[in-house]
Amino acid sequence: MPPTVVRLEQASLGFGDRMLWSELDLEIKAGEFFAVLGPNGSGKTSLLKVLLGLQPLTGGMVTVGGEPARRGSGHIGYVPQQKSFAPDTPLRARDLVGLGLDGHRWGIRIHGRAHRRRVDQLLAQVEAGDYADVPVGLLSGGEQQRLRVAQALAAQPEVLLCDEALLSLDLNHQKAVSRLVSDQCRNNRTAVVFVTHEINPIIDHVDRVLYLAGGKFRIGAPEEVMTTEVLSELYGTDVEVLHAHGRIVVVGLPDATTHAHADGGPG
Repeated sequence: MPPTVVRLEQASLGFGDRMLWSELDLEIKAGEFFAVLGPNGSGKTSLLKVLLGLQPLTGGMVTVGGEPARRGSGHIGYVPQQKSFAPDTPLRARDLVGLGLDGHRWGIRIHGRAHRRRVDQLLAQVEAGDYADVPVGLLSGGEQQRLRVAQALAAQPEVLLCDEALLSLDLNHQKAVSRLVSDQCRNNRTAVVFVTHEINPIIDHVDRVLYLAGGKFRIGAPEEVMTTEVLSELYGTDVEVLHAHGRIVVVGLPDATTHAHADGGPG
């Protein structure tokens, strides 16, 4: 069995009188692609903050790489939401990736050749070598997101956290970034925790799902969780889940924050 790299035991998280989730027991293994789904405000991003050591649990415990979750953990790489750089940002693609190697250090870079070689390897890994010396502000959102993936992988993390990493990307770039993350998961046995409002772009890569809604949750394979019965129970109302041509369409959600409507629009 692969080792457990993320563990939550009887974990609870709340703010004031509002409990996002409670008594969450979860183990994520090395090489597992784990998706976190649910409506806005259900605690998806808050879970990532817990793993990053930025948000303490209300109750229970959490470990990452066998150690209590903490800020600046070397076990973790982090890919944020896509946010465009200003066109005049004085930073090349390779500079952005390089920050993942030594952005936390002060002073003059000592091993310049080794640094450049490693940056070139990372750029090649995410197929971004062709624009290595282009200012980041002149790149598309998808190209910038490839660089953020490379930056997150620079320290060879055991866990890769992705926070709505496909948001605002077109379908082709969604597929490309999803494949890059999946390749890292399979080839390097990196555990992936992928927060998303839409499962379809990553459906071919996901091993298990944590679905959060209304203070409740369900964990399992996508085909076990993404069902009419399970989502109706979580939301406390009638929800219908349809499977068509490899896509999951959810109809009747009480809000429009997750998955896809029957008309194929954003959910």
